[in-house]
Amino acid sequence: MPSSTTAVSGDFPDHLETPILDRESPSLLHSISDHGGYAYVRMASLSIAGDFRAAEAAREMAWEQLHSGPWHSVLPIWRDAYSMACLHVAKHHYISGEFKEALRVLDMGLIMGGRLLKEDLDSAIQKISEKAINIRASKESYEGSVMSEHPLVHHEFNEAEVLQLLPVNSLSRKIVVKRSVLSFESFLKDYFLSGSPVIISDCMAHWPAKTKWNNIDYLKRVAGDRTVPVEHALQIGKNYLCPEWKQELITFSEFLHRIESHGCSSGGPTYLAQHPLFDQINELRKDIHIPDYCFAGGGELRSLNAWFGPAGTVTPLHHDPHHNILAQVVGKKYIRLYSASVSEELYPYTETMLRNSSQIDLDNIDERMFPKVKDLEFVDCILEEGEMLYIPPKWWHYVRSLTTSFSVSFWWSDVECSSSS
Repeated sequence: MPSSTTAVSGDFPDHLETPILDRESPSLLHSISDHGGYAYVRMASLSIAGDFRAAEAAREMAWEQLHSGPWHSVLPIWRDAYSMACLHVAKHHYISGEFKEALRVLDMGLIMGGRLLKEDLDSAIQKISEKAINIRASKESYEGSVMSEHPLVHHEFNEAEVLQLLPVNSLSRKIVVKRSVLSFESFLKDYFLSGSPVIISDCMAHWPAKTKWNNIDYLKRVAGDRTVPVEHALQIGKNYLCPEWKQELITFSEFLHRIESHGCSSGGPTYLAQHPLFDQINELRKDIHIPDYCFAGGGELRSLNAWFGPAGTVTPLHHDPHHNILAQVVGKKYIRLYSASVSEELYPYTETMLRNSSQIDLDNIDERMFPKVKDLEFVDCILEEGEMLYIPPKWWHYVRSLTTSFSVSFWWSDVECSSSS
């Protein structure tokens, strides 16, 4: 039987169709030439004619341009050029039956490339993913293997031990209100309009993710060959506000391996945070549903992000501009919330990029530097598996994973925000 990444000899796959690339290539190459990319245009023209080495050379040239300075200063044309080269390289891998390599290149095009060719990248990924999954399923059927139950999270949980790791005074004051099967009308009247957080239980039982995502073998089967951006720090509990924080691109299988190794690599604990994973991996998108609550206010969904990592990963105290439903699919999280009315007492950073983040480290509060925080009111909770937390706009929140955790956040705006943005 063939491997999941190589075609059967004599059974070569058909070509990848790229209608947008075919239509836009002449004007795209002309624009790249206008921006000094003459060598890229030569290599891209050769790759269109079937030269694999030229396609790889064009991709390297575009990659260098993407890293020629700060990300915000990169000309958009070079992001489209990178996507273009990724599609040409992937076509060669696909014809050779090298599905794993083709997926890696296409994912890089999605993550680092522009928007112009996104539909071609998405359709190519969908086609290759289906072929790879079918080949893998055929191999497993031939070998008589059955997908095992290999849980991400074992439900043993020493609460007393975990509580010692939480910020001072945790769970000793007001706990977030919890409502079971909350109606849309009650959510709107009691929480959305008043801007109050609430935990909503018993509303995710119909999600396929509820049963599937706590199985490492399932996640590897549908997403293992995909490339994702992850972040890590040199020690547990550190986050993006720390100088040791770094990012890298790895396969989902490698990420799951690190999760099984308690989230660690040579660079420290690994976290897939605030990533539009479900725009990238359609098989996982099918496992979740947008909660009806996200249509409150008549606005629109702004983003749908994944948060996946080991126990101890922390998102520091910050606020977001939109309404937020945080759905806890696998594992448990501790969450502390402060009202938007106490923003000044939480000492926001003054730098433009960090104005929504607090200078206060709740895990190690310096009361001499930040004296106002000591007596501030807050609400907190342990968000259990299968529960959703509504976080109103501008409410400050700190999040710590108590176990391996896989969450989904739904950001949406109301009509007023939608019309003004």
